[in-house]
Amino acid sequence: MPSSAHPNLPAARLHVVTGKGGVGKTTVASALALALASTGKRVLVAEVEGRQGLSQTFDIPPLGTDEVRLVSHPSGGELWGLSVDAKAALLEYLQLFYKLGRAGSALEKVGAIDFATTIAPGVRDVLLIGKVYEAAGRPKGGRGSKGAGLHYDAVVLDAPPTGRAVRFLNVNAGVADVARMGPIKSQADSITRMLRDPRTLVHMVTLLEEMPVQESLDGLRDLADVGLHIGAIIVNQVREPRLSPDNLHALEGSNDALDELLRTELTEAGLRPTNPMVQGLVQEGRDHALRLELQSEMALDIAEAGPQVIELPALSDGVEDGGVAVLTDELLAQGVA
Repeated sequence: MPSSAHPNLPAARLHVVTGKGGVGKTTVASALALALASTGKRVLVAEVEGRQGLSQTFDIPPLGTDEVRLVSHPSGGELWGLSVDAKAALLEYLQLFYKLGRAGSALEKVGAIDFATTIAPGVRDVLLIGKVYEAAGRPKGGRGSKGAGLHYDAVVLDAPPTGRAVRFLNVNAGVADVARMGPIKSQADSITRMLRDPRTLVHMVTLLEEMPVQESLDGLRDLADVGLHIGAIIVNQVREPRLSPDNLHALEGSNDALDELLRTELTEAGLRPTNPMVQGLVQEGRDHALRLELQSEMALDIAEAGPQVIELPALSDGVEDGGVAVLTDELLAQGVA
């Protein structure tokens, strides 16, 4: 069962969501952002991988480099979306610090921007997170405003998968060899302070399968080692038992006894049992029992890791027909806001 709410979870301002590829990371990030917005907050959800996963989840046109309102909630909350592009972020950075103006566009035409954003991955990551950093710290009224409060109450970052998350979030180490001083180094220092602030939490999304669980547990240790605060382990696509305890116990019996039991129950249901039908049901039942056993083993490993565990159900129709809303309700029920 999921554990009680993490004491810092509702107070967090920046939620970083990562996980092994294929575990539903973007879907969970979207549901988390929607859950926060449903409590009356203005929330930004941002992606940095260029896959347009957010636009697919919310069934909207592809997001660009401008923040777009995705949802206006009856509570008064708002959900905004952003897809951060490294080239656009670099051009904005050059204009902000060096006032290049048209010269920046000229650099893009000759390929200098592509070169700069690929030759030094650490600098590229600073540019990507820098956009999120700016949004997270933007005061009400925009840049330069001295009004009280912040433009966004919370920011959700759909971060790269686990295998790249530590390098992506450990920006100071990423730029150490290419920027020992100057604006890039200063930006990296500011981003690092934000990421290591207790109000920034990294959530790990996983499935109850061996490879995702092992990668998640390794990733949690690596993230903690670089000074990041762990929020919750979010277990996605948890499957409920489709068989009663008596039926699961019967699957452990002999083939003959199980064959007789199935034929009797099929006949009582008005069906004519055939050998292929019975054999197929036996195999499917045993596969399901093995899956439940594996889930239990993996759930125990996750529970022993320490962070709060949040469980989200498997959606038979995926995120279609209100699936994200179902996950949103589950997250709210388990104390994310």
